[in-house]
Amino acid sequence: MAVAVAVVSGVVAVVCALVLGQPLRDPDGFLGPTYVRLPLIAAMLLAADILPRAVRRAGSPRGIPAQIRDVARERWPWRRLRPVLIGLAAFYVTYVAYRNLKNYLPQLRPDLVDAELAGTDRWITGGVAPAEVLHALLGTGAAAHVLSWVYLAFLVFVPASLGLALVLQGRAGHASWYVTALCLNWALGTASYYVLPSMGPIYAQPALFWDLPETGVSRLQDSLLTSRWIVLGDPDGTDRLNSIAAFASLHTSIILTAALIAQFVVASVAIRAALWAFFALTALATIYFGWHYLLDDVAGLAIAVVAVLLAAWGTGQFRRRRTPVPVPDGSAVPVARERRRRSGRRPEAAPSPS
Repeated sequence: MAVAVAVVSGVVAVVCALVLGQPLRDPDGFLGPTYVRLPLIAAMLLAADILPRAVRRAGSPRGIPAQIRDVARERWPWRRLRPVLIGLAAFYVTYVAYRNLKNYLPQLRPDLVDAELAGTDRWITGGVAPAEVLHALLGTGAAAHVLSWVYLAFLVFVPASLGLALVLQGRAGHASWYVTALCLNWALGTASYYVLPSMGPIYAQPALFWDLPETGVSRLQDSLLTSRWIVLGDPDGTDRLNSIAAFASLHTSIILTAALIAQFVVASVAIRAALWAFFALTALATIYFGWHYLLDDVAGLAIAVVAVLLAAWGTGQFRRRRTPVPVPDGSAVPVARERRRRSGRRPEAAPSPS
């Protein structure tokens, strides 16, 4: 399913680029070309898994190279390495398509609906903008700096969580579930941008946020607005991308996706609690800094639930597994296989007269 999402997203991005007569741009091209960066990311993830184990096994520095080869053969045979590379490639293709389609948004959907979304916000909160409510409750000092760190942590969280899911030893199906859900988040989020094109309160009503101190978030908001002006002024003459789109909130949807999947597959209570706290604070930050309207976050919640369920179906998480039976060495095998083993018959053999 992740590959299918990547292919569809890539095709739509290419079609839009051809219609507009603009190139597809690498959103992170300043870090080097994709054909160099993508293998480098994969190599770094594998090294983070292999090197610590090789060092622990080696009795001396001279033994480390041999242990690296042994650990690599044990932990990363081709049957396990292949899905990691496929997952990484599918994620990246979907992400590149997402960033380019977001860049084309002002040209393909120039009419904004910020006034309608802002009116809905004020109707929900009794005539006052939700951001003003949070500023009054939390203040505009220390809370702004704390929420800024939380919001910007998303930029590290996505690649870090992707790498951990793909590299950590465990059930490959769980990693596939998470990677597929991330791809669906990018794809569904892109579609939502085109359904209700908007910029967000910080750009539609900037006066509401003048009392906030300068933070990493405020500098990012200024940078994104500058990029949007440059793209609208000369879309063919710049390598910058428009990255402003409010509906729906993908910060909210992606972190909720991680929290939901962790709730089912992660044993650590502390990790699950940390993800839920991260989700709650991020959702709060999106409103506090004016990135999103309330409906944007609600739509982000819906995208997360749909992505998790679709990815679970697409990666076989809903399939009923056959009941295992214990065997003397403490392992478990499916009932049919164990019965064949005890009877000494091959699967295709006919039952004996006895």
